[in-house]
Amino acid sequence: MLPDELDVRLRLEAKRRSLSIADIAREAIDEHVPPARPEGGLSFFAIGEGSSTDASERVDEIVGDAMARRHDDSAA
Repeated sequence: MLPDELDVRLRLEAKRRSLSIADIAREAIDEHVPPARPEGGLSFFAIGEGSSTDASERVDEIVGDAMARRHDDSAA
């Protein structure tokens, strides 16, 4: 369900571009909604400038912290 004003805008854009309403909606979603992170993956850590100089020695701690943050984010 869309508010009337947004529905009108969507229909006008679809007509203007000779596309379906679904095509316009998919395009907008793809452009504005970030892709989901793959299940079980971790985002990068300790890479590039600003990383800890002892990251290789602390890898278990760093990975554990990253996993805990991920768990906290998914619980929220």
